[in-house]
Amino acid sequence: MKDKNLPLDNNSQSLEDLTNEANNIIESLEKKKDLSNSIEVYQELLKLNNVIEKKFQKTTKNIKEETKKKINNIITKKNAK
Repeated sequence: MKDKNLPLDNNSQSLEDLTNEANNIIESLEKKKDLSNSIEVYQELLKLNNVIEKKFQKTTKNIKEETKKKINNIITKKNAK
């Protein structure tokens, strides 16, 4: 699924908010006895999962970059002594 298919409001939400929304959708699906009319809800859950995954990957990348910068700063300071 492409990002352009996703609602814009999901892109501004935090990972925690998106996860809570996904959990609410899952709980509502679990409570239903007849899932034949739940295709749209399930597709929304898949889209939401995609947004969560992309945000998680972006956050992970940012953490790696910041950690690398900090390590390089420590090494530079240590070599300067």
